[in-house]
Amino acid sequence: MESGPPEPPDLEPLHSDPPEPPALGLLESSHPGFETPTLWCFRNTHLGTSEVKSSRTTGFVSSRTTGFEITALGSFRTTRLGTTGIKFSRTTGHGSSRTSGLGTTVLSTVRCTKHYWKLNVATMEYVNPPDSFMQDELEAVLSDTDGSLELVELNPPDPWTAEPREAQELHDGEITLTYLTHACMELKAGNKRMMFDPWLTGPAFARGWWLLHEPPSDAMDRLSQADLIYISHMHSDHLSYPTLKHLSKRCPDIPIYVGDTSRPVFWYLEKSGVNLTNINVVPFGVWQNVDEHLRFMILMDGVHPEMDTCLIVEYKGHMILNTVDCTRPNNGRLPHGVDLMMSDFAGGASGFPMTFHGGKYTGESHIASNSWKADFIKTERKKLLHYKTQLVKSLQPKIYCPFAGYFTEAHPSDRSAITEPPNDTKILKDSWDFDLYLDELNASVSAEIFKYKSWIQYYYNWAGFKGYNLVIRVIETDDDFKPLKGGYEYLVDFLDLSFPDVRPERDHAYEEIKNRVNVMRHVVLNGGLWDDLYIGFNNRMSRDPDVYHHK
Repeated sequence: MESGPPEPPDLEPLHSDPPEPPALGLLESSHPGFETPTLWCFRNTHLGTSEVKSSRTTGFVSSRTTGFEITALGSFRTTRLGTTGIKFSRTTGHGSSRTSGLGTTVLSTVRCTKHYWKLNVATMEYVNPPDSFMQDELEAVLSDTDGSLELVELNPPDPWTAEPREAQELHDGEITLTYLTHACMELKAGNKRMMFDPWLTGPAFARGWWLLHEPPSDAMDRLSQADLIYISHMHSDHLSYPTLKHLSKRCPDIPIYVGDTSRPVFWYLEKSGVNLTNINVVPFGVWQNVDEHLRFMILMDGVHPEMDTCLIVEYKGHMILNTVDCTRPNNGRLPHGVDLMMSDFAGGASGFPMTFHGGKYTGESHIASNSWKADFIKTERKKLLHYKTQLVKSLQPKIYCPFAGYFTEAHPSDRSAITEPPNDTKILKDSWDFDLYLDELNASVSAEIFKYKSWIQYYYNWAGFKGYNLVIRVIETDDDFKPLKGGYEYLVDFLDLSFPDVRPERDHAYEEIKNRVNVMRHVVLNGGLWDDLYIGFNNRMSRDPDVYHHK
C-alpha cells in the first residue's frame, strides 16, 4: 500500500505500560463446539505438577471414567486428568478406557476428552487449549494386589460446604429474581439487592451485538440502588462500559465484585475513562459475607479459567447457582440440589463459522445461504441443548432458568448478512442509538497515527505475538467488507514477526482477514481486544489450510 508521509518523530505509545492482557494473538482458542478466538498474545502454559514413570509398564493406560481417551502406549507424565484415577496396567487388557491403536503399534498422543489437552508421549510436550484448568497434584499409589500404579486425584472438600448453614423457612417474596436484559438479573434477598452482569445500554463487541429487549424504564435506577454488583468476565456483553459510564456518574463507589482471574476483568478501566472506585477482586472458592444471612462465592471456569467465572449465592441456607457463560463451571464440580440454577443458552461468543468465507464457507454469511454453516449451527445447538439437559439432570436444581442469550445483530449492515431472521421474528426493541456509538468508532479512522504506515510494525511489535508459523494478510474495508480506497493492506509473518511484501516461500499457514476500518483502528488506538472484530462480526476470514489454530 501507500508508503505515506515521512515517519513521525515521537509517536505517542499506545500504552506506556501495556496492560494484561495484550491486545492481539490472532489465533483461535478452544471452546468446545466452537472456534473462539480470544485474540491475545498467549503465554505458554506448563501444566504438570507430578511425574510418574514406570519402565515396567508394557500395557496401555486405562481410565476408570469416560473422560479420558487413550491413543498411546507406555508410561508418561500426567496432569490435569479430571478423573478419579488413572491406572497404568502391566497387562494388555484395556480395562474401562476408550482406546485406539492397540496391538504392536506404539502411538504418540494421549488426549483428555473432558478437558481437551493432548500430550505427545514421544516429546513429552503438551498441546493444550490456552490457559487450561490446572490439575491439582496427583498422588501415586502402588497396588498391593496386582502391582499396578494408580494416580489418584486429591479432591478437597467442595468449597461451598465450608461453614454450612441450615435452610431456613422463607416468607413469600423474601427472595425475588428479576430478568432485566441478556445476562443482567436482579436478585433481592431480604433487604439486600445484587445485580449480575449489567448490560443496559449501548452495543457489545464494538458494534456487533445489541440488546434484544428494551430494559425496564427504571433499570438504571435499580442498578444504582444495588448493594453490590457481580461481573462474571471481561466480554462486553457482561462488562458493559456504556452501562458503567452511566453508573459511575451516579454512584462511582458502588461495590463491584469480580474473580481473581489471570486476565483481569477491569484491565481496560483506566483507558475507558469510567470512574469506578470500589472494585473488589476476590479469591475463588471463598465465601464473601454480605450480612448475617447473605453470602456469595465466585468460582472459575474449567476451560477458560483465565477469564470466565461463575457464582454461588446463599441466603438463609438457600442456594442460587449462576454458571453464566462458563463452558465447564468449576471444572465440573458443582453443588447438587440448589434452589435455583441459571445458565446461558447461547453457546459461547464466537464468529465461527459466520465470519468465514471461501471453500465450504462459500456463499453469503447468513445461515440460510450456506448449507455447511446451517448444518454446523444446527448440530452445535443440539450439542448445547444436550449438554445443558445433562447438566440439569445431574445437578437436580429445584428450578432451572436459561438466560444470557438475548442479543441481536441489529445494525442494518449486519442484519441481512448475519441473522436474516424469519419474517415472523419479533425483535422486542426498535431503537439502539447507532449513531451515538458509531461516531466514536468512526472518529478513530482519522487519528494522526494512521497517516504513517509505521503504525503497523509498531502495533504488532507492541502486541508481541511471534514464534508461530502463521502468515496473515490484513485488509481494511468498508462496512460491506469491500477493500477501502486508501486503506491499508499488509502481511504479518508471526514466525519472526516480520512484515514482508509477499508471502514467504516456506510452507506456512495463511489467513486473510478483512476488518472494518472503524473497528480495527479503534481497537488499535485503545489497545483493545480483537474479540470486537471477530465476535462482533466485524471481519471476514479465510484460511489455507482450513485448520484450527491455537498456541
